[in-house]
Amino acid sequence: MQYLRNTRAELRKVHWPTREEAQNLTKIVLAVTVGMAAFMGLLDYLFSVQLRGLIVGDPLAIGITIFAVVAVAVGAVIVNRQMV
Repeated sequence: MQYLRNTRAELRKVHWPTREEAQNLTKIVLAVTVGMAAFMGLLDYLFSVQLRGLIVGDPLAIGITIFAVVAVAVGAVIVNRQMV
């Protein structure tokens, strides 16, 4: 019984958003969700095109992959040096 009383007391302390605040926050969440879904879909498409090019042996796809690997390696070295 004490647990339920404490829970009720804590819930009274909570600042509940107004209807307008809740609607605005919901719109923000939906916009960010849709935006991230579109971004992830674009990345998925680009990675599939890149992988398809690697499988076929497209020189441009191979060059882009080599460039990306070198760029990641250089970035890792730079970040590692800054951490030390």
